[in-house]
Amino acid sequence: MLQESIISRAIIERYFEKLKGCLQVDVAIAGAGPSGLVAAAELASAGFKVLVLEKKLSLGGGIWGGGMLFNEIVVDNGGKAILEDSGVSCHSYNPTLFTADAVETASALVFRARKSGAVILNTVEVEDVVLRHGRLAGFVINWSPVTLAGLHVDPLAIEARVCLEATGHPLEVLKVLLRKNDIILSTATGGIMGERSMTADSAEQLVVENTGCVFPGLYVSGMAANAAHGSPRMGPVFGGMLQSGRKAADLIRKELEASNGQNH
Repeated sequence: MLQESIISRAIIERYFEKLKGCLQVDVAIAGAGPSGLVAAAELASAGFKVLVLEKKLSLGGGIWGGGMLFNEIVVDNGGKAILEDSGVSCHSYNPTLFTADAVETASALVFRARKSGAVILNTVEVEDVVLRHGRLAGFVINWSPVTLAGLHVDPLAIEARVCLEATGHPLEVLKVLLRKNDIILSTATGGIMGERSMTADSAEQLVVENTGCVFPGLYVSGMAANAAHGSPRMGPVFGGMLQSGRKAADLIRKELEASNGQNH
């Protein structure tokens, strides 16, 4: 027999069990777009405790719409390899470019991240950061519908050994970090340099090059990396985004492993 109160209790108890288990994590990722999901899957597969926060109801960032709502995306050879690791079918368009179904891609990246062990909380946004001894130590979070409704509701906090901003074009974490604190970033100007207009070829290369640590405890990946470092956008080409997520995971893994070694 289905009893309404039992159904509600099951949802409430399971969600809060999940949330309580993520108050302290190895890696907290803001943004469940392509780079954030790839990083989450690879870090969780390596045995780290990973939490992904996404302010929207849907996951996958800009993948779903493809180019102007034509739900196909383009990747290069490096992106193709990562998609195939996630079970996505890629189709050759020319010797160096491949297409993939946007719906299949977004679904597969989300599924891989989740099955790798990453916890994903949607409709949760980062509204501030936790700073401790000159290092980012976590995210201050709230329900995104609270912001949309204009309600004054105090937030909660998540502690993390390392944080990753993968919020894409908005660059939400770095903006609040700079607005509220007198700090200098590891960019050419020491601040946010801003996203430039579209140049797909250089943007695809630079999004990987720009991926890295911009402040102690905080890494950037995907379009957030290009926006931080003043590089152009690339449109519905996702190979660089996927490779950026993989690079971020590798850099974060090395930092965490080095930290583990120092603690022994």
